[in-house]
Amino acid sequence: MHRYDKRRVQMLEEIMMVEFATIELGLFLDTHPYDMRALKDYNRYTCMLQKLKAEYEQLYGPLALHGTSPTQFPWKWVEEPWPWEIEY
Repeated sequence: MHRYDKRRVQMLEEIMMVEFATIELGLFLDTHPYDMRALKDYNRYTCMLQKLKAEYEQLYGPLALHGTSPTQFPWKWVEEPWPWEIEY
């Protein structure tokens, strides 16, 4: 098992919470496209999520390997533990 420092775990948890909110709001907006408050919340959480992910990736490396996160040399993706290897 890999043990992450406390700040890193806190950042991952915050990213997961905000990402959950964006997914749920997106699903809600699929059936309520004219709900201005939900749209504002969705946009606010989306901006927040982008900032959180950028900050995390600057400190710890990429969160995903799908062309959304540039990485530094050398290739670091394989150096990170898989989610099931992390001890929270």
